[in-house]
Amino acid sequence: MKKKWLNYVFILLGGFAIFIADAKDRKDDYILIIGIMLLMFGLYRLTRGISNTKPEAPFVKSETDEEAI
Repeated sequence: MKKKWLNYVFILLGGFAIFIADAKDRKDDYILIIGIMLLMFGLYRLTRGISNTKPEAPFVKSETDEEAI
């Protein structure tokens, strides 16, 4: 559970760094790059735990199967 919150912290810190780097009069490229890296790292870690496979439904024997036997 703590790892999931850490991912959200990375995403929020990255977004905040991007916002701060873009809001200044003089654009700071290094802060912008670090913000993008934190954002992408957090998104990568978050989506790594998501599975694209659907859980299999348990086998349910229907009444028609019993009649066929």
